[in-house]
Amino acid sequence: MINAVKIEKIVKDWTEDKDIFFVALSIGSVNNIKVLLDKPEGITINECALISRMIEDKLNRDEEDYELQVSSPGLGMPFRVIEQYYKNRGNEIEVITQNGLKNKGILNEVTDKGIELVIKVQVKEVKKKKVIHKNISLDFNQIQSAKTVIAFK
Repeated sequence: MINAVKIEKIVKDWTEDKDIFFVALSIGSVNNIKVLLDKPEGITINECALISRMIEDKLNRDEEDYELQVSSPGLGMPFRVIEQYYKNRGNEIEVITQNGLKNKGILNEVTDKGIELVIKVQVKEVKKKKVIHKNISLDFNQIQSAKTVIAFK
């Protein structure tokens, strides 16, 4: 069986001095290896191909056959690492908390402990509703999942 720790170390060692960050690694039962990487301005296909070749150079197909896929996480995938939050500062995200509440808002701030979202809230005034912006803070341990909101305009 392909060793996940070995592959993760190969990738992290290679990305250590670059602006590319490791997001996730999965290995299927028939050695389907999937490596997810990203960077603040988005990873390119050429960079994924380069990393794929680098990983293949470090693995031996004669010992064990495998299928390798290197890509970005994709727009609809939940965030897995803090770097994805930093990458999406200023963008609209959807956060589902551990108690099931869903919040959509602009990711305003990211710290090592959590995030701050700017959400729109409707408040009732005399004879009409008004939309105000409210800042909410969430610790990472309060967040079940978070992902980018895809908007088609």
